[in-house]
Amino acid sequence: MNLVLLVAASIIDAGLAVLLIAISGFIFGDGPEAMSGAMSGAIPWSIGFVGSIAAPVPGFLLRRAGKAGVGVAVAFMPPVVTLAFLMI
Repeated sequence: MNLVLLVAASIIDAGLAVLLIAISGFIFGDGPEAMSGAMSGAIPWSIGFVGSIAAPVPGFLLRRAGKAGVGVAVAFMPPVVTLAFLMI
């Protein structure tokens, strides 16, 4: 069951990364290829992108180490944090 949750978290994290790439130009510039925003917005956006790509890796490593529950929690962290920021 934990493997299924980790794979689901990986798919959700990849979807979040694709969404961040798709709408970044509309947030930071005039179009899809313009990334001319202020650093105060670009840095958290970049950290969120890297985090959504990297989060499943420690999840799978923790599963291998016998801590599958913690691994699932780590893998689901980017969408949870994103939802929390959207509610603010």
